[in-house]
Amino acid sequence: MRIEASAATRAPTSSQTAPTLIVNPPHAASGFDSQRIIYVRGAHQLEYFAHSEWVDTPARMLAPLVVTAVENSGAFRAVVLTPSAAAGDLRLDTEIVRLQHDFGSQPSRVRFTLRAYIVDNTTRRVLAWREFDETVATASEDPYGGVVAANRAAQTVLDQLASFCAEAAVNWQPPGHSPRQAPAAEVPKRNIHPPQDAGGAKHGVPNLPLSPPPL
Repeated sequence: MRIEASAATRAPTSSQTAPTLIVNPPHAASGFDSQRIIYVRGAHQLEYFAHSEWVDTPARMLAPLVVTAVENSGAFRAVVLTPSAAAGDLRLDTEIVRLQHDFGSQPSRVRFTLRAYIVDNTTRRVLAWREFDETVATASEDPYGGVVAANRAAQTVLDQLASFCAEAAVNWQPPGHSPRQAPAAEVPKRNIHPPQDAGGAKHGVPNLPLSPPPL
């Protein structure tokens, strides 16, 4: 059994100055890093189906789907999965937090949680991060029903991840780039005359009495 997602129509790349994205292979939290399909019946108790497995680990199956989803957004000049000799402007790190079939309710549900980080490759600074969490009800109470629901959950999360990455691409500024500032508004010139009161005093100097002091 495998994780699959339908390919969206690729949007045209927005600009030749768009960044290049390097995608690291997804990591998986402990317990979710094997080919065994996980289900739960109680809180914090992970169990495994005895006769059903993924064809590969969820992390390895997800990697090319992440590349395709982000590439189809058209927000990047190129999207490259590591290992690769290509250099990139931004890096995407992802982690599968959970992927499990929960039988604690009827119908049972599959929950898929993915955490993502966008990192500036030059400064090594995390520019943005987000956790995507999707729950989908199953059509049947068996491993096959869980796999179908898992694929639907993965599709939704990948769409959200692509939008998140596209938003980061829009906000990214190339090294050494400074935002263009609008020219300062010109202050109109005007003739400034010194203030003058009715008695002819200027610059705030009052009219002084000119009569001689008393003897």
